[in-house]
Amino acid sequence: MTDVFNIPAFRFPKNFLWGSSTAAFQIEGNNVWSDLWHDEQEWLRRDPSAEVSGTACNSYQMYREDVALLETLGHQAYRFGIEWARIEPEEGVFSEEAAQHYVQQLSLLKEKGIKTFVTLIHKTVPQWFRLKGGFNVLDNRRYFERYLHYIIPKIAQYVDFWNVLNEFNLWLSEDGMKRKQNSVLFHALGYHVIKQYSSAPVSSAHALVMYFAKRQFDLFDQAAAHYFDVVDNEFFFHAIRTGELVLPYCDVLFDKDIRDTCDFWSINIYTRSMVDMRKANMKGERFPFTKARTIQKEHFYLDEFYPETIYHSLMRLKDKPVYITENGYSCEDDRLRIVFLAEYLSALHIAIEEGVDVRGYLYWSLLDNYEWGSYLPKFGLVSVDRTNGFKRTPKPSAYFYKEIIENNGYSPEILKKYLSEIPRIGDVPVIK
Repeated sequence: MTDVFNIPAFRFPKNFLWGSSTAAFQIEGNNVWSDLWHDEQEWLRRDPSAEVSGTACNSYQMYREDVALLETLGHQAYRFGIEWARIEPEEGVFSEEAAQHYVQQLSLLKEKGIKTFVTLIHKTVPQWFRLKGGFNVLDNRRYFERYLHYIIPKIAQYVDFWNVLNEFNLWLSEDGMKRKQNSVLFHALGYHVIKQYSSAPVSSAHALVMYFAKRQFDLFDQAAAHYFDVVDNEFFFHAIRTGELVLPYCDVLFDKDIRDTCDFWSINIYTRSMVDMRKANMKGERFPFTKARTIQKEHFYLDEFYPETIYHSLMRLKDKPVYITENGYSCEDDRLRIVFLAEYLSALHIAIEEGVDVRGYLYWSLLDNYEWGSYLPKFGLVSVDRTNGFKRTPKPSAYFYKEIIENNGYSPEILKKYLSEIPRIGDVPVIK
């Protein structure tokens, strides 16, 4: 962590778009028809103390409160998900009530002048679709297409940006490679269906991971880091640019319908991933001097401040407009989130100065939400008291971010309103 008080003032380009992101399953609650909900019931049968999503942030019922928060905090854009399992809870059975719920939510956002980024698949799918093989079966595109033709015409007039899929690019097993290949074809199908109803820009959110060789001058670590970068990052960028889909364990596939099916790069970015070829799984430990104990959890991937991630990762993406659709930090001490925002936005600004056409930044997350197995990680700008009527309370970092939005930039004067000293890290007790 740098001396944040020495970061100079900077401003973002005119019309830069500021906001935040969420995911349906993580905030809505009671997504009883989704595949993950079914998994959670199995977890509970094995271990009644397992932490499951339950009512989450109750946002399905309280979306109006969430929109009011966005307005109060000055957010200009909001990314959220449509839960397919609500729309089509049983195969071929569509819920008009659920569809109208999302129409009402989108209509309210439009009324408030908040730009919308809509994600059509954010990790979860209907249980019936999973039982048919999900994305592992290419022929299942017909079910996905049917869903798209149902929901897109109903919501298209309210959507400013589309994400077909979210973070499908990270599976490394042989089966995972085939699933990634299929997912690109699902993405391309989604793009072409959306374009039948909407002129708004379309992409899929890419989890851009900066793979970092543990030993920077070691050929083995370098080769492994390069391999991971190719199969998790470059394969998708290459496919969109050329129509050629190249992945291990899969014969090369060329499909002209893949090419140019992203109107912008939708990028989810957090920190670097260490690669150590001398480990069986090639996952390297953080350097001891970079580790940051900021939440009460022993094993959590965001255990490091590394703002250089956002700079170095974006420099490869100068051919299309870029929107950061996720970037955030989990911590118990909200002051660390303020430091994170200052450092990462500074690095983002440098990337813009050097030619990357970044047009917006959406912080992850608006709310402290369910993080796929635990409520312990706290990414939110707003806390949620799940024992007290899901009361929403903006944190100081939310108001710090609001001032950045209002000024379309950062200054030391803004920082000093919210931070008097650099917080210490590493003193948070660990829950094993």
